[in-house]
Amino acid sequence: MGVEGCTKCIKYMLFFFNFIFWLAGCVILGVSLWLRHDQKTSSLLEQKFEGTEAPSTFYISVYILIAVGAVMMFVGFLGCYGAIQESQCLLGTFFACLVILFACEVAAGIWGFIHKDKISKEMISFYDSVYDKGLVETLTDKKNAAATVLKAFHESLHCCGKNGLTSIATGWATDLCPQKQMFEITPGCHEKIIELFNEKIYLIGIAALVVAVIMIFEMIFSMVLCCGIRNSPVY
Repeated sequence: MGVEGCTKCIKYMLFFFNFIFWLAGCVILGVSLWLRHDQKTSSLLEQKFEGTEAPSTFYISVYILIAVGAVMMFVGFLGCYGAIQESQCLLGTFFACLVILFACEVAAGIWGFIHKDKISKEMISFYDSVYDKGLVETLTDKKNAAATVLKAFHESLHCCGKNGLTSIATGWATDLCPQKQMFEITPGCHEKIIELFNEKIYLIGIAALVVAVIMIFEMIFSMVLCCGIRNSPVY
């Protein structure tokens, strides 16, 4: 049994899109692993102060991305093999996996849009609590613990204090701010935290959009090919 004409063309187009889909899964898995182990973010998200850990909401989205990348690699391979073998069973399974993945991606996108500012707000709240306690704490151990966390933020993000005014005050009163040249103004950490996580979320959003477009084409091609295989003559 074999498909002919336009259906045969769709067969190879589906194979091509599945190969791109598999590559996209590899890229997403690689990017998500980079986001998980990126030194700048991990140095902030692994901080602890008085038993309180930095918010882990960002890591939850990264772990979901890792799972999606791994599943995409498997589904992409399944689609490639099903297209070449012209197997209705494999193509049907592939289509079902795509529908589930697409539904999960839409749900994750809606959740991410609703909570897109939550990660930055949680991290800013954590920083502010450490900053406030660090400046007024009198016990040496607690003050040193706060200073360690604050220095991790300041050195990773090249910032100091909550905003411009507290940046200047903190720089004059303590040695917690990164070294700077004369007349150079160190930005506040609030804007740097927002900038850092907005960049990461923007990167995740682009990856999700590209994958969604590829998935829509693959669902169309897989159904057309499946119908073509069913209606093709048997030799």
